[in-house]
Amino acid sequence: MHHMKQNLIGEKFLWFRDHLVPDITKYTPELILIIIELYLGRFKEELEQISLKHSIGNRKNRQHASREDIIRLTLLREEEEFATCGLEIPDVTIPKQLEMLRNWDGELRLLQNFKLRRFSRKSLRDLVTCPKLNEEELVIDDNVAVKSALSVKAPIVQNKESNPQNVVKSDVNETPVILESETRELTVADSMDIDSK
Repeated sequence: MHHMKQNLIGEKFLWFRDHLVPDITKYTPELILIIIELYLGRFKEELEQISLKHSIGNRKNRQHASREDIIRLTLLREEEEFATCGLEIPDVTIPKQLEMLRNWDGELRLLQNFKLRRFSRKSLRDLVTCPKLNEEELVIDDNVAVKSALSVKAPIVQNKESNPQNVVKSDVNETPVILESETRELTVADSMDIDSK
């Protein structure tokens, strides 16, 4: 199973390597949006050929049905990822990573050296239409945490008992006391704690 997944990731990397714009040292949100849209349309010609073969002679059986189904399921999953949490691709926003991808010879064991990043359609479109926004605020990374959502001030919650070992059974059902004078900014680590609860 590991080799199959590694082969699929390798195919994705090869596709991106072969479709990189030459002489670009760092991809902009607009270029990333374009290359991902091209990637999502990579099977269009093959699907048209299969559809053409089906229409010739009004065949009732679906020749190439399994290939067509695999393509459609793959595209459906990738489109859903791109529309929601973001499609994971090699991080072409980092010049060193981009150069490494250009020079990659297809060796699967080197995949671990690449940094991956998730890009969503909405975040990329927002960056294209409003270039004043900070790229890191809208591009979703591996933690699927958006920085702008984490800059909200949150109160620190403390229990009446400062020592958790001294908490008795009657204290467990009591609501915690919120000290309004103490506030702090949420960090990425806090967001991971919130997500895991």
